[in-house]
Amino acid sequence: MSTLISTSSIIEELERTLRHVQPDQIEQLAEQLSVAENIFVAGAGRSGLMMRAFAMRLMHMGFRVYVVGETITPGISVGDLLLVGSGSGETKSLTAMASKASSIGASLAAITIVPESTLGTLASTVVHIPAATKESKSASSKQPMGSLFEQSLLLLLDTVVLNLMEKKELQGAAMFKIHANLE
Repeated sequence: MSTLISTSSIIEELERTLRHVQPDQIEQLAEQLSVAENIFVAGAGRSGLMMRAFAMRLMHMGFRVYVVGETITPGISVGDLLLVGSGSGETKSLTAMASKASSIGASLAAITIVPESTLGTLASTVVHIPAATKESKSASSKQPMGSLFEQSLLLLLDTVVLNLMEKKELQGAAMFKIHANLE
């Protein structure tokens, strides 16, 4: 008979991982988001889905936010911020995007496992999530591939939302006014 892995073991992994994220990095990201004229978010695969969820929350808070690659996303410019979520920090499409944004003069922030990655070195703000990469040989997670990073990314971004809500003195009810109503 095999032993089933419980959700509590996943929660323990998340707690262990997120406990090591530096609060000053979260604060720096929240500050960068709050001063950006427009916010662009990007990520690939499941990390990209977490970034899209974050974009939705930012929109609910009244930020001008866009998901890179959508047909209605405008061009990025000086005063704007590109926030990229990438476990490895080496995804070619994302590093090319980051280089382009930097060359235009936009700010760049990255959330990654590898702060010394291409994305990490390009970014002025880096939030380090100490999870295992998909390619990692170390068994720091029972979960497959990038699951621990992706889950940690979502929870970390929700923490950023709460910090921004406090900074803007915003309550959930105020956010609901901007929530989708054509459902």
